[in-house]
Order: sequence, then C-alpha cells, then structure tokens
Amino acid sequence: MSIPEARIEDTSAGRMARGSGWFVLGLAGARGFATEGHGIFCNFESPDADFEDFGLNVHVIAPGERAALYHAENVQEGFLVLAGECIAIVEEHERALRSWDYLHCPAGTHHALIGSGDGPCAILMVGARKPDATIDYPVSAAAARHGLSTPVASDAAREAYGNAGWNRESVPKPMSWPG
Repeated sequence: MSIPEARIEDTSAGRMARGSGWFVLGLAGARGFATEGHGIFCNFESPDADFEDFGLNVHVIAPGERAALYHAENVQEGFLVLAGECIAIVEEHERALRSWDYLHCPAGTHHALIGSGDGPCAILMVGARKPDATIDYPVSAAAARHGLSTPVASDAAREAYGNAGWNRESVPKPMSWPG
C-alpha cells in the first residue's frame, strides 16, 4: 500500500498541509496561531486530518508569556527547549529550562511553562493521544505566582481558562523563529 503525499498550501497565515498523507513542512513560515500573552504555536496538522496517535507542536513564547494553564493529562507529554529559556512549574516545583533541556511528564504530571530570560523561547511539545484522554486543572500556589493557575479547580478547559481570565482566541499568523 502506498501512502499519498499531502498537498502543501500557501495561505496568508503561512504554509500548511492539506490532506492525510505524508508531508514535509518547514517551521519557518508555516501556519501558526498567535494568542496575545501566550505566544505563537504551530501544530503541523492538516485541518483535514488530525494526527491520530500523538500531538506535536512548536510553541514560541517571549519572557512572561504563558504557554498553558497548570494542568495534568492522563497521557504522557514531553517538552524540548529548542532555543531560549523558560520556567517549568512541575508538581509545585520550579525548574529553569534552557536550550536543549528536556522535560518529561508521565501521565498525570501537573505542569506549566512560562517564558523567561532575555528573548523568545521555542519549545517542541509532544503528547500522546487517546480516545479517553482527560485533563485536570488544579489550583496551584506555585503556578499562581506566575499567573499559571486557575482560581477554581476544573476538568474542563473552557471553564478553567475562563475562570483564570485568559483570552484563548488565536489568530492565524505565519511562524517566526526566535533570534
């Protein structure tokens, strides 16, 4: 069986794959999604065909920008800092991360990331996907010190982000590489 190649489409928001086949897509200039205060990310997926087994994105955050609320999923996740610096809040502990540091989060590990240092931080994020995936947004003192905690525990993203007052509206925009 031969797997077809997906089409690469040029849009005003950057290049993106269309269809479910294999593809090569350069990150610089790829379609990204920018959210004020939360940087820009590219998830590589075609809007026509989600990746079935894992999620993959590169998130670029400036110092003080937050990647996500403090949370835990019932699937493993991994974070590789490609460039720059950030702070990871993991199970109520703070850890400084810099280029080439890897954070592994087994299923159920509470975590969040915030940009730090003098410039943008690019993070490769990978997570398993399961049909029965769940997410937990607890109240966290360590995360709250960085504006990364919901004020009321929840297992629903919309509720947790709404309670925290985060704007989650993203705007399609071409990716830019830090530096």
